[in-house]
Amino acid sequence: MREIAKQLGVANILEGSVQKATDQVRVNVQLVNAQTDSHLWAETFDRKLTDIFGVESDIAKGIAEALQAKLTGREEQALAVRPTNNPEAYDAYLRGLSFEARSDFDVLGKPTVLMNRRWSSTPILRWVGRDFLVGTLFFTTAKPATSLPLGAMRLKVHWILRRNSSRTRPKPCSPWVITNIGCCVIISLPKPPSNAFRKCYQAAAMPLMGLGAVSRREGHWDQSVAYWEQALVLDPRNVELLVQAASTYAELRQFQAALKLYDRALDIVPTDPDLMASKAGIYQAEGNLEQAGKFLSQINAQTPSPIALGIKMTQLRLERNYAEVIRLLQARQARPPSASEIIKAITEIELALHQRVASDTTDAKVAAEQARNTLEQLCKNQPYNPDFAALLSQAYAVLGEKNSALKEAERAVMLLPSAKDGVYGPGFEENLAVIQTMFGVNSEAISTLARLLQMPYYGGFYFETPVTPALLRLDPIWDALRSDPAFQKLCEEKQP
Repeated sequence: MREIAKQLGVANILEGSVQKATDQVRVNVQLVNAQTDSHLWAETFDRKLTDIFGVESDIAKGIAEALQAKLTGREEQALAVRPTNNPEAYDAYLRGLSFEARSDFDVLGKPTVLMNRRWSSTPILRWVGRDFLVGTLFFTTAKPATSLPLGAMRLKVHWILRRNSSRTRPKPCSPWVITNIGCCVIISLPKPPSNAFRKCYQAAAMPLMGLGAVSRREGHWDQSVAYWEQALVLDPRNVELLVQAASTYAELRQFQAALKLYDRALDIVPTDPDLMASKAGIYQAEGNLEQAGKFLSQINAQTPSPIALGIKMTQLRLERNYAEVIRLLQARQARPPSASEIIKAITEIELALHQRVASDTTDAKVAAEQARNTLEQLCKNQPYNPDFAALLSQAYAVLGEKNSALKEAERAVMLLPSAKDGVYGPGFEENLAVIQTMFGVNSEAISTLARLLQMPYYGGFYFETPVTPALLRLDPIWDALRSDPAFQKLCEEKQP
């Protein structure tokens, strides 16, 4: 207890448990002085689920009394606020968050359905639920904002900012509402005033994550790192925060700093496949395949995370174990037919690319043809989606359709250029270099790679890490460039 309090920087710790039976809930809580291990206050609450928010308020008041703290009128008013009177709506909202936390692109439709269920009487919770998902998509997957309900968001942003402006008496608004309103400001307003969105994020450690993500997307890498580090001081055992900070260091190719943060996260959730795979990706970028393999031994076709599976495939390709990576992908295809069309297409593209590398051109074209049929329709439905354009370029490339492949790869770069998005934009340039290499456009590919080696970004072809000299040396994708002295020079560059 004392060590936990030291890490969190607190004097007292609240511990408790929750038990649920039908519509009854029992909450046991106790406030403990971490230095003396003495109990300052303890209570048991028996309530119906319909009164679950009342329990939260009662607990907060009990703690305040035990610590002899005087609540202000505004604080008491904030405690009395309930996000909704509809327990089914709140349950759906929480389930939506749990799906979002799975980091599986195949379930991204489910949070939307759950978060929008039974919302007619609870608009603020609907907004927060949707903004949480939208913010996650915006900051972590670079999904284009054109398909999002931005008109409603703009109205809501202006309303909430007026509601809490300095010209009127601010009304109580919980930190998680403010945080998500802040996400909405960034997404919905073309040029949001800096003081507006920063006010929205200045509520707790979690909002610093938002500022870190915003700064990163704007290309202010040093500022982004500073925000992550500030947030970690306030909340040192927040796994999501540790992961985001580690990812930022990885994108900067500061791999030792990234490894330390991944180790801290793994100390909290030691068997998380995404964390182990992300750490393996760092070792791959450094050229240490032996160490990377140790963290990927449990990743297989049944692993739900596409990122973990992708890093496993990268490992097998770097080891030139083509038969195993093809077997893994075929086993993935053989799973029960529950995956979305885009997930199926991605699997087919991965299979086609690896079959091509393994010189199995016939089967590679069969897989690429299947993927092309799906992706052409997706690109028609969402013409401004750079992910779909990049995937379609790979399908065309495996099929030998040079002009179409280069056109789609260049279109993906135009849809999300590096100048507009310094985190995800360069990944589409990386994809263009792959397509150029496949068709012997070597000088342009080498020029692109030389530029990418000097840029921090979220890896495209390598899932999380940017391209490095070690990856250029090891990956058979670049074999067609190996006889070129300019490429050899890139491979020999010193690791950052």
